[in-house]
Amino acid sequence: MAVKKDLSIKFLGVECENPFFLSSSPVGGNYEMVKKAYEAGWGGVFFKTVGVFVADECSPRFDQTNKEGLPWVGFKNMEQISDKPTEKNFEFMDKLKREFPDKILVASIMGGEDDEWKKLAKMCEQVGADLIEGNFSCPQMTDHSMGSDVGTNPELITSHCKAVTETTKIPFIAKMTPNITNMEIPAIAAIKAGAAGISAINTVKSITNIDFENMTGMPVVDGKSSISGYSGAAIKPIALRFAAQMLQNKELKGVEISGIGGIETWRDAAEFFALGCRNIQVTTAIMQYGYRIVEDMISGMSHFMDERGYKKLEDFIGIALPGIIPAEELNRDFKILPAFSDKKCIGCGRCYISCFDAAHQAIDWDEKKRKPKLNDNCVGCHLCLNVCPVQDCITPGEIKWKEGRQKREIALKTKYD
Repeated sequence: MAVKKDLSIKFLGVECENPFFLSSSPVGGNYEMVKKAYEAGWGGVFFKTVGVFVADECSPRFDQTNKEGLPWVGFKNMEQISDKPTEKNFEFMDKLKREFPDKILVASIMGGEDDEWKKLAKMCEQVGADLIEGNFSCPQMTDHSMGSDVGTNPELITSHCKAVTETTKIPFIAKMTPNITNMEIPAIAAIKAGAAGISAINTVKSITNIDFENMTGMPVVDGKSSISGYSGAAIKPIALRFAAQMLQNKELKGVEISGIGGIETWRDAAEFFALGCRNIQVTTAIMQYGYRIVEDMISGMSHFMDERGYKKLEDFIGIALPGIIPAEELNRDFKILPAFSDKKCIGCGRCYISCFDAAHQAIDWDEKKRKPKLNDNCVGCHLCLNVCPVQDCITPGEIKWKEGRQKREIALKTKYD
């Protein structure tokens, strides 16, 4: 049965019909693409980053990693900002804003010197952009005065943010690079310099694969390759980490974040919202499934909200953030032993092998029955639960308290799906 929920939300004061946006990338690089995305149901677009120069691209420029036959665990992208003339890109944006006034258009820009940032900001204003994003994070620019090298330099971020925010009143979003230890430092610099919000994360510098034919990385460009940005499901844990750290930082309290990185399903999006993001951006899921993937995201999010009694997105945004605490504050007074279902066990032995070779030799193996049995060595690490190929075959079981520790009620995870 179809379920429809109110997915509208304000992001930086702008009313959005839903929080699902194209990220600034190959998926939103011209009028026809964005028009099709709008018509498919996307709430908005971060148009592919525009500069004052035309990028000269290499071929090929994509690669991907997989595991055990699963495609697209991670995706490598050596593409730079737009390869179209600056004026042409703004013509696209102007036409899109006129034809789709209720859809949100975010102009993503990248300059070198402050004057270039100012020039681009004025052009964003002229086409009626709802928001502006400053790309301080592209990891494959050929000019070190732009991209992720800037994103690790708080002084340059401060200068460029001021150049934009002193030129236009359109809310400015600073897009952060994950190729840094502490993202909070440049994010704070951006906010202090006038940025209204943060986008995070851009792609992670990577070498995805080695090509043994040419003895270089992938993709191979005339026998050579280079380090460049990694995206897709593989980087979602990194993106969630950076989002949580910024949302918990006292100096960034109240700052709105657009979450990016490995969002392929409604559940991925819900995780970013639960941490506190108010907008999400998508690229690699579109590359795999097309713009129609937003239908699944809208439907899945609506069912999720309906099952949990949420009437609007605001009801659960940030709800998981208080549960993310420093490691030293975790309760270490107990261990939870795994419980094994003889009925569901298929006798594959993966739990036994993984425990013996990589954990605590806490599982004995019955050769005749082909069944595992827990012994006294178990420390409750739950490696066995994570490697088991059968859902709910291994589940959390008995709670054992460490000697001298006080027993009390604890919160448990009981469903693994």
